[in-house]
Amino acid sequence: MADVTVAVIGGDGIGPEVTAQACKVLRAGAERAGLTVDLLDVDVGARRYLATGEVLPDAVLEELRGVDAILLGAIGAPEVPPGVLERGLLLRLRFAFDQYVNLRPITLLPGVTSPVRDLEPSDCDLMVVRENTEGLYAGAGGTSHHGSPGETAVETSINTRHGIERVARFAADLAVRRAGRLTLCHKTNVLTHAGGLWHRITEAVASEAGLTLDYAHVDALCLHLVQDPGRFDVVVTDNLFGDIITDLGAAVQGGLGYAASGNLNPDGTAPSMFEPVHGSAPDIAGTGSASPVAAVLSVTLLLEHLGQPEAAAAVQRAAASVVPLLGPDQPSTEALGDRIAEAVATG
Repeated sequence: MADVTVAVIGGDGIGPEVTAQACKVLRAGAERAGLTVDLLDVDVGARRYLATGEVLPDAVLEELRGVDAILLGAIGAPEVPPGVLERGLLLRLRFAFDQYVNLRPITLLPGVTSPVRDLEPSDCDLMVVRENTEGLYAGAGGTSHHGSPGETAVETSINTRHGIERVARFAADLAVRRAGRLTLCHKTNVLTHAGGLWHRITEAVASEAGLTLDYAHVDALCLHLVQDPGRFDVVVTDNLFGDIITDLGAAVQGGLGYAASGNLNPDGTAPSMFEPVHGSAPDIAGTGSASPVAAVLSVTLLLEHLGQPEAAAAVQRAAASVVPLLGPDQPSTEALGDRIAEAVATG
């Protein structure tokens, strides 16, 4: 019997290609840790939606509820209107499984060239902890007078003491285990209601953890993230700001091809989900030219979540080992996956 069961949602575009390689690496990392892994393939995404009109049926959701973790490749296809899969699949999973932390490492791997001149790996190693189930993504709002000159759209940001406090505690605990530096990112000078609540709660949580809270407006943080990413260690922020600054962070770390993420249920009451954030890239799907590195780096977060830090570190080192091979003439997606899995097993 398997020690852990991981649901695999390959999804669309390059998703199945990079996820297949991530699964190889996951098996190698699990074997190194003395675990056996049962991989459960789950067919959801654009193909299923276009064929059946279903995004995430209730029966599939309940099946996923019983696994230990979810590994997702990418979703999205030009034929599917924006928002259908994002809200019907990704956000539904996050909300249904209370994955209230979105964890995004912004780490410059050795050998990767950042667009920030002279940036070294030692200067770019931070974690962004993004609140993942509230804010503007909660879906509160609506439209009226559709199609008329007076058409009006309203999006309401939901911010609760409960939601802020639990994500702030996660971030503070992470900061204590790292360099002891915690920064709140918001826009308190304009968003005084939500921003004020975020600041008061996060400051209290930080003080309780023995930390001094730093603060940066989101626009200033974007500036500092480019000029001096070493200024930050753990950043905690709301859903929308976190979505934006982490993509800027991905650019700083060399591009979305190195950007991994975890959608975490830290309480263990439901499975967490791990995914690269580069999207489905339908223009290169099937060519064998996609880099699996971001998907593999998502496996490091998955292994850490399963309590296997040594195996996670081995996967991170193995992913970094193929960086010199990446570029216009890089080996195929499958060949890169083979190299990384072998490096995990032997390194």
